[in-house]
Amino acid sequence: MKQQADSSVFLVLLCVLYIFASVEAQACRPSGTIRGKNPPPGQCNTENDSDCCKVGKLYTTYKCSPPVSSHTKATLTLNSFEAGGDGGGPSECDNRYHSDDDPVVALSTGWFNNRKRCLKYINIYGNGRSVRAKVVDECDSTMGCDSDHDYQPPCPNNIVDASKAVWKALGVPKNNWGGMDIYWSDTD
Repeated sequence: MKQQADSSVFLVLLCVLYIFASVEAQACRPSGTIRGKNPPPGQCNTENDSDCCKVGKLYTTYKCSPPVSSHTKATLTLNSFEAGGDGGGPSECDNRYHSDDDPVVALSTGWFNNRKRCLKYINIYGNGRSVRAKVVDECDSTMGCDSDHDYQPPCPNNIVDASKAVWKALGVPKNNWGGMDIYWSDTD
């Protein structure tokens, strides 16, 4: 009887491991690279510690993002959505600029999902708090190092690029703004 119970426990554990291995196998893989080139003088906005492309450096591109769940892990980064800010041009969803005092975000290409999350809200969880933010733009994971992307590298595939209002709502001290592990989910 004990041997049968041990076999059952082993079988359950084996099934759980298989499920986790299957989820891991669905991970997003790189789709290519872009070779960096130097931006023309004054053409890369380094507000919010944004990086400029480096000549000759290879940058990884993605057409996908990790699978979305009710608790999707991501990296929160800082972005300005205002005219003249480091976000570049107007937002993809509504062709407008947005105040950095509004809780707005750009999502990596896969999560942006061909504009399917445009002007919808997500919940962001970090620093023991949560905030509701509107998706207004794409953080392009497929292209970069050109004028359309403010001569910045392609976005990694796991980014929630957020306005100052999001960082403030999460209660993160200003000297820690820039890159933080968070979780996010779609709102109902």
